Amino acid sequence: MITKKRVVLFLLFIFPLIAFLLLSTGINGFNKLPVVNKNVIDISSIDSTETLQDKVSIICFLGNDLNKIKGGLFNLNEKVYKKFIDHKKFQIIAIAPKGKEKEVQILKEEIGAFTDMDKWKFLTGSEAKINAFYASFKNNTQLLNLSSNDAFIIDKKGSLRGRTDDLKNPNRKFIGYDMRSVSDLKGPMKDDVSVLYYEYYAAFKDRKKADRKEK
Repeated sequence: MITKKRVVLFLLFIFPLIAFLLLSTGINGFNKLPVVNKNVIDISSIDSTETLQDKVSIICFLGNDLNKIKGGLFNLNEKVYKKFIDHKKFQIIAIAPKGKEKEVQILKEEIGAFTDMDKWKFLTGSEAKINAFYASFKNNTQLLNLSSNDAFIIDKKGSLRGRTDDLKNPNRKFIGYDMRSVSDLKGPMKDDVSVLYYEYYAAFKDRKKADRKEK
């Protein structure tokens, strides 16, 4: 039964995704967001209460000087987080070194003055665990003082996703998305998270069709 609530949800969430995919990739199909690396270790290696499994995660590394990364986090909050806060299984995980708990709490409160923090998660871990987690991305870069200006997309299976090539920028890959660049966040990153959610939506529709055929 089609209810008013379902119609509203479709217009707000599903229809924009479909429209975006049709316009950007053509009616006959869409390009899935490439898998960069399937072997990212789980975030539970840093915090045993958290996981990347069955969630769409944005990962950021805050480092030892949180003031340097603060502006990028505000950009990420405005241009990406607020666009997907109502999507199921979405989270942003910000990782800082142990000993930075007070600074993390202050930063969390500052961002929280502008948004609902329900799907923001701030974790702290040892230098060794943070470096090991980042190294598992295998994106040929290193953290600088345990920090990165890039945010990363991890899918529900714990795989790193990104653009291995970009048609508009042939000489640039989007494996990490520069949080200092509003255009990177509201363009490629927001679009790529939308593509990822559409993948799951399309797979769900395919499963429903297969189930109907079996009955």
